[in-house]
Amino acid sequence: GLVERGAWVKATGFGRLDFEPAPVLQAIARANPGALLVGTDLPSTRAPRPFAAADLALVVAALDSVGPGLAERALVENARALYRPRRS
Repeated sequence: GLVERGAWVKATGFGRLDFEPAPVLQAIARANPGALLVGTDLPSTRAPRPFAAADLALVVAALDSVGPGLAERALVENARALYRPRRS
């Protein structure tokens, strides 16, 4: 699929989903650990339920169950790789 070929996936807006995100996050991380980024969707104006800290806890639990370091990659490192911010 696209993830295996280098596509990026930004997981955000969990309050708009009509499915359980954990299995999808896990499948993406297994296919390509560098493909997944996580966002907050703040201020969540179009979502039936706004962003909650529990959304991040769900990401961490789902990815930690797949392998060490995957949550850190999705929450921090993959975004750095994609956006390449300048460091002072």
